[in-house]
Parts: sequence; C-alpha cells; structure tokens
Amino acid sequence: MGYKTITLKLPTDYSSEFLRNKISKELRLKEFDFQIENKSLDARKKSNIFWLVKVVVSSPEIKNGETIAQNVLSIPYKKSNKNIVVVGSGPAGFFNAFTLQSAGFNVTLIERGSEVKKRSQSILTFERGGTFDPQNNYAFGEGGAGTFSDGKLTSRSKRISKEKHFILSNYVEAGAPEEIMYMAHPHLGTDNLRKIVKNLRFGFENLGGKILFETLLEDVVLVNKKVKEVLTSRGTLPADALFIAPGHSAYETYKMLIKNGVPFRTKNFAIGSRMEHRQEIINNAQWGHSKLPGVKAAEYRVTSAADGKHQVFSFCMCPGGTVVPAAAYENTNIVNGMSYYQRNGKFANAACVAGIHPDELAGKTVSPIDALANLQKLEEAFFNYSNNYTAPACSIRDFLNQKSKNTNLESSFPLGLTPAPLWEMLPQPVVNAMQAGLVDFERKMRGFETGNLLGFESKTSSPIQVIRDQSGLVEGFENLYMIGEGSGYAGGIISSAADGIKAAMHFVER
Repeated sequence: MGYKTITLKLPTDYSSEFLRNKISKELRLKEFDFQIENKSLDARKKSNIFWLVKVVVSSPEIKNGETIAQNVLSIPYKKSNKNIVVVGSGPAGFFNAFTLQSAGFNVTLIERGSEVKKRSQSILTFERGGTFDPQNNYAFGEGGAGTFSDGKLTSRSKRISKEKHFILSNYVEAGAPEEIMYMAHPHLGTDNLRKIVKNLRFGFENLGGKILFETLLEDVVLVNKKVKEVLTSRGTLPADALFIAPGHSAYETYKMLIKNGVPFRTKNFAIGSRMEHRQEIINNAQWGHSKLPGVKAAEYRVTSAADGKHQVFSFCMCPGGTVVPAAAYENTNIVNGMSYYQRNGKFANAACVAGIHPDELAGKTVSPIDALANLQKLEEAFFNYSNNYTAPACSIRDFLNQKSKNTNLESSFPLGLTPAPLWEMLPQPVVNAMQAGLVDFERKMRGFETGNLLGFESKTSSPIQVIRDQSGLVEGFENLYMIGEGSGYAGGIISSAADGIKAAMHFVER
C-alpha cells in the first residue's frame, strides 16, 4: 500500500463523487481510498471562490509513496491511589481530568453549575423573562462558557499538534461531525456542544472518574505551600494535587487564591462591545454574493492599529449567530456571541474590542484584586444604565458621530435593546481606539457601517495572570496547578483544553 498527498481546487458545492473522480483523474488510479487532511475556502477573488482540499490517498497502485507520520498522544498508565481534584468542567478542566483518569489516578471533577440539561433550561427560562440564575448561566455550568458559543476549534498555539488531535478525536467520538478533523476553520455550534459535553462526561465516568455538579470551590487547606484538602460547598475533599480551571469569570475563586498567597500579576486584556450585522451584508462583503452554494455563512476577522496606542480587533466572530446575555453574576450586564452548527441565523456578530492595560483604565498602578474590582464596576454600570439585562446599544454610525439618531435597532439579542450612548459608557481610551478601528473596518469591508454595537464585551481575556511555569504549576507551590483561560495563558476551546492536557501529562510523568 502506497500513500500520496495531493491538493485540489474544488467548486464550493462539490460532491463526494466529484472529489473521487477528481482524485482518480489526477493520480490515474482505479482502486484507492482517501482521507481529507485539510479543507479551506479561498475567497481572495470574488469571481473565483473555491475550496482548497488536501487529501491523503492510499492505493496498492501507488509505488514509492510517502510515509504518513503518526500524530497520537500517548498517555502512560500509572495506576495510583492519589486523589486528584480538578475544578471547572470547561475544556481545560475536563480534558485535564480525562487525561489524569486515563493515566490511572482517582480524579474528582467539581463544577459550580449544573449538568448541561439543567443549565440549558435555566438559560432558556432567563431569556423568556425569568430570573437570572447565578449558578447556571452563559459562564457557569457543564462545559464552561464554550458550551454556549460558536464552538470554534481553531488555535494559534504552537507545538500542540498531538494534544489537538487528541481533543478533536474525542469530540468526534462524542458525536461531533468528522469534518472538524480537517476543516481549516472548524466549529461545532452550541447545539452540537450541548450533546458532546454530556457524552464526554459519560466517557469520563466510564473510566472511573467522578463529577460533582453544583459544588463550589470555597477554600484550600495548605501545609507548607502544599495543598492537602479542598473545601467545597458540599464538604471537604482530600487532594494530593489540585488543578484549577476557573474560566474567565470566577471572581471569588481568584480572590480566594490571592488570599492564600497564589501569585498573580496584571496584564493587557481587551474590552469593548459586540458588533452585529445582517449576515447577507457580511456575505456580500466577503464573497460578492448574498449566498454561496456549499458554504454556510461568511466569516471575517479584522484588526486595526487604530489610534496607534491600542490595537482594535474583532473576536469570537459568530456567523449566522446570536448575541447573548452572558452575565456571570447578578446585577452585571455583559454580552457574548453564539451560533448553531448550521450558522443559518439572520445576523452575524463579533466582539469589537480594544487592547488595554488595567493600569491605564484606572489611571494608576493597580493590584490584581483592584483590576478585577474595576472590571466588575464596569459590568455593573452597564446593568445600572437600564436596571435590567437588556443590552445598551447604538448604531455604528451613531457611535462614530457620538449622536443618538437611530434608536430603532434590530437585533438577535433575546432580551431586547435599550438605546444608549455607548461612547459615554465605555472608558474614553477604549472609545477613541474603537472609533478609529471601526473607521478602518469600514474601509476594509463594504457595508460595515450599517451594523450596530451592543452592550459591554469584557470576557475576551482576563486582566490578571497567575505566575506559573509552562506545565501550569503555580510558582512556590508543590501540587497546585492553574490551567486554561482563567490562568491567563490560554484562550478558546483548543488552547485551553491543550493547556489542561499538558498540565496533566506533566503530573503523570514527573
């Protein structure tokens, strides 16, 4: 059996039969199998948009073929009686716990929110006019914040190819579409993710792992900088090692860790608002067509040097998606975006944020605790503007002109909009940078000025970062690890999950 890798240009609506015939003609083969290795859309010329598909072909007719490299993560099995506690069931926490349990440790994973079915019901009740649930919302609950997102599986992190393959393979086994193994910009959609996180949980439990939902980490018992026990809202757990994957919103967890001497520092982060356009506007800007056969919806990623001091960029773009009320705590108001696998909603949304340092926001040098407090004040201010969870909003044109003219805004946001002068509500350096950035975006994408800006986007990254080594081990501690987005070293599903795996492998192999 020989192997050959080829790259083909294919129409956007090609069929499996078309691809097979193309391979046969290209390599002059009759008997062969093939596997897609990479698939990306080339839309640089709107008059000629096509899929670029890289395939690995295997056939007894191929002589002197290529050697196919294996990309498998090998988890050594070391049966152990050590009790490991993992906090947080997002990508970092789950894959950390799954890896450790696969290696033979006794792992207990605790999650402050509920399992995904109950969590979904709480969110639905809230969006239909019910009360906000501080335990189950877009930030807390099974699967973490990523469960209710677009489910993007891209990552700019380097040297995580084995970890990434392991993550994607487990997602496919849990019900994800196989295309995530090869798409250049794979995504799952929140509808798939809600099924996947449940199936991943079953797999973890079948290995002997234990999950405790509705269990909040309250404190840790330390002896000479070594964790001995974990104090939770449901009792005490012994811990030979503690891995904390709090995500970006667990303020009380950060405060508890700082109280116990865990070292943190402030860092640059980004805040702003969420942009929303009709999806057909984005399709026309990117493709020159309102629809493209074989492609769901157009995406975009834009950046700008803006005012020369603060980079402005889009983040977490959700084609055909929905803007959602993503508050983690009562009487705070923030927004985020999500979409379903088909990406067939009427609107497209993405964060528009400016990079900034907590010291600049405060006008002085601040501690990690102060940085969190200042961010929370902003989140509360957006709630106080209307004293509810509607999204303060304005058109992009009004934001640039700093005048409220268009108050009849259409949106996917489920709780409704409150017309608001966002240019007065956001910090002035952020406003100045966003205005310069939006002007730049309008030059790059036709029709961009027709969009709206919604609410406060504050969760692109954390304003603080734990001091740890590459394995996740916290400086000065023997058995305490901080991982994932909440550590300040990762962001997004893949890089967070890989960070959790790397920390687990470090513990297994040391």
